[in-house]
Amino acid sequence: MKFALLSALFASASAFTAPSTSAPNTALSAGKADLEALAVKANPKVGFYDPMSLADQDFWGKGNEQTISFLRQSEIKHGRIAMFAFVGYIVQSNFVFPWAQTLAGAPHPSADLVPEAQWDAVPMGAKWQIFAVISMLELWDECGGGGAMPHYMNGRQPGKYPPFTLFRDNVHFVLDLYDPFGFNKNMSEETKERRLVCELNNGRLAMLGIFGFLSADKVPGSVPLLNDIAIPYSGDPMIPFEGQFSYFS
Repeated sequence: MKFALLSALFASASAFTAPSTSAPNTALSAGKADLEALAVKANPKVGFYDPMSLADQDFWGKGNEQTISFLRQSEIKHGRIAMFAFVGYIVQSNFVFPWAQTLAGAPHPSADLVPEAQWDAVPMGAKWQIFAVISMLELWDECGGGGAMPHYMNGRQPGKYPPFTLFRDNVHFVLDLYDPFGFNKNMSEETKERRLVCELNNGRLAMLGIFGFLSADKVPGSVPLLNDIAIPYSGDPMIPFEGQFSYFS
């Protein structure tokens, strides 16, 4: 059932595909006018939608353009994580790795468990390893890959993750996160523009999708479309170390 739902949602994502543009611009879009133009490319029917007027704000006294750069970087990053989460939720609902999860030989949590419960069953040490890797990737992003790129609030293209060149040359070989084998180095600017807008739209759709799954499991009946496949979950998906670790206990 969840595979069928995945196929249906991917098919619906075609409605979010951006039309081709005649004036590609993959550089930083910092001003509000750029956001308005991007909104039309992303969804001509909805257009620019900013009910909280975030595009007019000045975060931390850095200026409006830097604020917009922060917001764009955040949206793209959250969209990418949501796409991972959405696909991961469906995969975990049907398959788990056949090999042992720990050095002690403990298997991965069963696919019979809802993915939220699978996460709860992961040992605390494994969770800390996951968060440690995430923290290192975040640090590398914030420092622009050791100075290889400017900060995303000061001129870097939104969503462009720094290469691991400095780390690769001085510490250990590692592939870059984006295009590690250089397949896209000759991609045209028009194609880059179209794919970036498509990524933005798919990320927005994935954020709705993963929260739809979480809501359906946590609050029965909250997402009628998922009533037939939702599995009730009594825990709290917003507490990653529930029952294992807490600052307040």
